[in-house]
Amino acid sequence: MTAPCGVALKEWATICAALASGRQAILLRKGGLIERDGTFALEHETFWLYPTYLHQQEQGVAPAWRSFLTDAEADKPPAGTVRLSLLAEVAAAWHLETLAAAEALADWHAWTAETIASRFAYRRPGLTLLALRVWRAETAHAVTETAEQAGCRSWVPLAEPLAPGEALPVLENSAATALFMQLAAILTATGGASRLSTSLTPNP
Repeated sequence: MTAPCGVALKEWATICAALASGRQAILLRKGGLIERDGTFALEHETFWLYPTYLHQQEQGVAPAWRSFLTDAEADKPPAGTVRLSLLAEVAAAWHLETLAAAEALADWHAWTAETIASRFAYRRPGLTLLALRVWRAETAHAVTETAEQAGCRSWVPLAEPLAPGEALPVLENSAATALFMQLAAILTATGGASRLSTSLTPNP
């Protein structure tokens, strides 16, 4: 993946660190406070991951994943600066309609069970699940956070499209494909998830 991208998705820095390691390959999303009905909308299928520190809390991260919290804190840039080093592409997306479906993914995500349940129940019950292919950019981009990017919002525009250079995939194709097939099997077994149509993986 080498094409420039001009949009980013805000996510806990801890989650970004887990995605960079390959241990996590999904996102569970709820809309930001300023978004309509608090509902997350899949507005883009390729985006930079925009690490945030504002809302992440140690008690929201499962103990087995807290090394990523430590890594994220150690890599925290100066105030007012955001470091973009991961580019993501949505491989598949689902709407999780039951808490059981979300709970079935506990081992796939750094959030605690309590955090997952709280996010699921907030405002309108449900979560959006994104299965991601993630690339490490050849060189990280340090950008100055603007007023337009601040606040509790999911998607943020960048001042200009940024190129990842010769980005390297966190997971090779075969490993990612096997992982996503396993994910789809888990969701099918729970019966509490509906596939969302994307340009990459349209509904049958």
